[in-house]
Amino acid sequence: MRVLVTGATGLIGSAVAARLTEAGHEVVGVARRLGAAAPRLASVRWVALDIGRMTSPDSWTPHLGGIDGVVNCAGALQSGPADDVQAVHADGVAALFAACEALRIRRVVHVSAIGVDRAQPTAFSRTKLAGDQALMARDLDWVILRPSVVLGRPVYGASALIRGLAALPVLPVMPGGAPLQVVQLRDVAETVLFFLAPDAPARVAVELAGPERLEFVDVVKAYRRWLGHGEPRILRVPRWLANLLYRLGDAAGRLGWRPPVRSTAQAELARGAVGDPAEWTRATGIVPQSLPAALVAEPATVQERWFAALYFLKPVILVVLAVFWMATGLLSIGPGYPIGVELMREGGAGWLSGPSVIAGGLADLLIGIGIAFRKTARPALWAALGLSVFYMIAGSIVLPRLWLEPLGALLKIWPIMALHLVALATLRDR
Repeated sequence: MRVLVTGATGLIGSAVAARLTEAGHEVVGVARRLGAAAPRLASVRWVALDIGRMTSPDSWTPHLGGIDGVVNCAGALQSGPADDVQAVHADGVAALFAACEALRIRRVVHVSAIGVDRAQPTAFSRTKLAGDQALMARDLDWVILRPSVVLGRPVYGASALIRGLAALPVLPVMPGGAPLQVVQLRDVAETVLFFLAPDAPARVAVELAGPERLEFVDVVKAYRRWLGHGEPRILRVPRWLANLLYRLGDAAGRLGWRPPVRSTAQAELARGAVGDPAEWTRATGIVPQSLPAALVAEPATVQERWFAALYFLKPVILVVLAVFWMATGLLSIGPGYPIGVELMREGGAGWLSGPSVIAGGLADLLIGIGIAFRKTARPALWAALGLSVFYMIAGSIVLPRLWLEPLGALLKIWPIMALHLVALATLRDR
């Protein structure tokens, strides 16, 4: 079959695309930004499309020629500068389903989320349900898959958060959590492959839930054992602090970042993610793998331990660098201005002393603001490296004595540059 997979660079979409390719299908992968996806799955024919803007069936028609089946894996946790859940979960996919019906592409597998038919506490679940309903209204051989929290070897979002928490010496436990029946990514991909077969059951909605009910803290503890750590000390986070952390996550989301700790996750986790896997097994013959069995089957490597240890250091580094550059900029054009001018005059800058200090301060300020926003973080980090090298060279020429200062005015540039390189190396989310 020739299968179009939307959201093909995401956690589920990439696993589905790889499994379909392995099974001999031709895959057309759709994603908003391809990035490094194409080299990783070179056998996939990639198409860069923003599903949120594909709200007319006609906009999908040119991309569905020769397609035998469609798998929709596109999704977003919460709306922000880079995401619109209404457009992605409902409007864009409704247009896709209408185009499939018009072109007689019968088989459509749609990945939704567990429990959205029972409760819709957030825009995430409301729009997911709207997408489900749009598909069910079409004359298609549709299948709706509603997975619980999906875990696997690749990580993103909640699955990455779990590994990061597992590496902490103290495990913070948020209030208000409900049981989860986590499901393995491999089982989800295998289920998609099963339902793409022309003779597979159709016009069904199937919940994909793992075999055991676990508290969130138990899931994290399982990953701690997998990473080789002992039992953690438990820190019960008070509700007021938990609410503040979720709101800080929302604030980061407005800057274009996608932290898993946001108000949508708070409401959805309170609802829980549980279901009965018996129907799934009856329909497909797939017996969902338990979390302990999945972890035993694939022991943690040093790469996984590195990722887990760096998970929370990454945002700390980015916040520190953004604040550092903004603070130096404000100090240069504010209370530190006379000191900067005096140093420049000592180096012989003359009448250029004042303008040079202001220019440097404004450059620092702009770099700090650039690092704070996800869209501009990478170029801002490179600009910070370039400016650091410039400051080091200029300082060596104008005031070489700064290399000998006990506080290391120029020597400190080296570790600062190293920190920028770490930020660049860990900036990519997936």
